[in-house]
Amino acid sequence: MTTDTITEVEADPRARVHAVRHRYAHRGDSTTVQDRAYTVYLTVILGAVYVVPVVYLVRTTRALLSLESAEAATPVACLVAAAAVWGAQLAGRFWGPLVLKPFLLHVFMSTDLSPTHYLGTIARRRLVYAGLGTLLAVCTATFLGTDLFDHPGRGLAPQGVAVAVGIGAVASVTWLWGQVRTVRENVLLASAVGVTAVVVTLLGRTGLLAGGGLGLVTGVLAVAAAVLGRSAFRSVRTVDLARLARESARAAEAQTFAWTGTLHHALDLYRPEPSGLTTALTRPDGRLRGHLVQGAVRALRTKGRAIAAAVFLPAGGALVTLGVTEPDAGPVMLSWAAGAVAVYWGSGWVGETWRGLRDELTLAPLYGEWWGGMLARTLAWPVVAVVASVGPASGVTVLTRLPLDDGGPVLLTTGTVVLVLGARFLREMKTNLPVELLLPIITPLGDLSALRVFVWQFDGLFVVLIGVLVMNGMPTAPGAALTALGITACCVWAGLRRTGWSLRPLVTRLGRV
Repeated sequence: MTTDTITEVEADPRARVHAVRHRYAHRGDSTTVQDRAYTVYLTVILGAVYVVPVVYLVRTTRALLSLESAEAATPVACLVAAAAVWGAQLAGRFWGPLVLKPFLLHVFMSTDLSPTHYLGTIARRRLVYAGLGTLLAVCTATFLGTDLFDHPGRGLAPQGVAVAVGIGAVASVTWLWGQVRTVRENVLLASAVGVTAVVVTLLGRTGLLAGGGLGLVTGVLAVAAAVLGRSAFRSVRTVDLARLARESARAAEAQTFAWTGTLHHALDLYRPEPSGLTTALTRPDGRLRGHLVQGAVRALRTKGRAIAAAVFLPAGGALVTLGVTEPDAGPVMLSWAAGAVAVYWGSGWVGETWRGLRDELTLAPLYGEWWGGMLARTLAWPVVAVVASVGPASGVTVLTRLPLDDGGPVLLTTGTVVLVLGARFLREMKTNLPVELLLPIITPLGDLSALRVFVWQFDGLFVVLIGVLVMNGMPTAPGAALTALGITACCVWAGLRRTGWSLRPLVTRLGRV
């Protein structure tokens, strides 16, 4: 660089930021053209082999959700918009748009540039990418799951696209809002979003807008995006750089785990630290409390996870029961699958004893092999908590669907809960990435070993979704329940094998007292 160039760069903060990013992008360990080409190649292969057949199958069958009018589409649009905003806020709290590479952030922080110059520029570009990605995801989900774009004569397609654009805009700015604003302000925004969604839904369903419900949703989203975006960008200059540096370092470590190891190790970095209630684990005489009390206390020590479990478990139970009692195949699968996934997530958030069971199976016991009650210590609380949360919600839902022809919904709901617990056991018994998964799988379409790694990372979720599909295809409820029980047994066996235990040594160990 010449002296004139240096003087010009120093005179313009934007040019200085661009120069630093240009130098960092051309470092020795940056992504090469071959790396990008392999990513594109793998994406094309996976799309041709897996995405295209699924899209063809979905488009040749009946739509999961029928949106025949604006009155029917308005509640769905409000629900999707609220979910997008809440998800963007939550993502911003953990991995927001201002998270940079630690070294790059250190370079910027070591200069006289204000955070508005280098963070604002980076945030704008990332928000544009996030908005376009959200727009594409919403349009794709609408195209595959609904019939909104199947009848152009109704005039709903342009309104649906406008709503999708609004969702993309408001989701991107709330992603930044979630990172730069306080927890209290995020809670207030989430509550306001929920109230607004309910009000707009009621207005759209009453017919007072004469079919203009989607237009009202678009207008609300546009105003919200403008107001929240202005407020979020004005808060960039007040961001805590020390906290941002810690978040960036943690994100870099999590990214390294995700690319080179296991995803659950990366997620462990974002697991909240327990706090409080340390003395509640013991009785006044110093003895430990019962297994259920210990599990409940440990769950309450991470309040955020406990609250999320308290919401997802009853909601999931209600959705599962609502799905298995409906006669229509489309809403059945959508509600059933969503409820099973909600119970699966909630069963992991309800306590840390799943990990305790894995540790007891994989690590040497402290006092030797003569012990007992391992399953009671580790599985009593999560199983009881899941059943106690899902059972009442399912019972209330069954009462609203009376009269029932038989006990099929009860069997299907019970089988789904058992299946979810088996999938959670399989997931939590996961240790390090097996080396054999990295071996190449040579096919006429190329090496698909990355697909095995992807499935292994999300095996519990795959088991839940595939299990629900199989149960839905069974002709009778008892057959579906037995199928769920068989899949659960396979999950338990595979989970035990992951910890290095075969059946005979495990039974011998469990039998010792």
